[in-house]
Amino acid sequence: MNTICRGARKICTVGASAALLATLAPSVALAEESASGADILLPKPAEFVPALIAFLVIFAVVAKFVWPSVLKMLDKRQEKIQSDLDAAAKAREEANKDREVAAAGIDEAKQKANEIVSAAKREGEEERARIIEQAKSEAAEIIAKGKGVVDAERRHAMAELSDSVVDLSVDIAGKIIGNELPEQQQRALAEKYLAEVGTPNEH
Repeated sequence: MNTICRGARKICTVGASAALLATLAPSVALAEESASGADILLPKPAEFVPALIAFLVIFAVVAKFVWPSVLKMLDKRQEKIQSDLDAAAKAREEANKDREVAAAGIDEAKQKANEIVSAAKREGEEERARIIEQAKSEAAEIIAKGKGVVDAERRHAMAELSDSVVDLSVDIAGKIIGNELPEQQQRALAEKYLAEVGTPNEH
């Protein structure tokens, strides 16, 4: 901006000088001689030559010193504008790439989250099935153990009941038939009878 101002000031200064020279030259010539109406319309050599010389001098000065600076300043300005445009285009392209990368990262994160949720759900279902199966197995084992205990208690009770029945049968048989048979034979007969009719401990 300072370069532009300096160039403009140079142009204005040179232009003002040229205008002043062009104005003073005809004024001096007009002051020296009076002219008629026809002479005013036609340029006089005394007026035209100084004005032409002043114009050529101004043009040479401008072309030599001012105009190259103006062109150089305009070229730099154009390069600066083009550089800014290129930088803006590059920044926009990088922003688009970053946005695409971010979008891809978001999609990948969503996919991983869905995979984690699916895996957790699948593992939860597998764990649930395992727990149910383990509970069934433990329940069956407990039932089997309980049944074994019950059967053992039942057999024990039946054995005691059978002994009681045998003892009772021996006592009854002894009272009925007297002491004709020894107690051991009476017990054997009672046990044989119970075996034939089927005692409860066989069921």
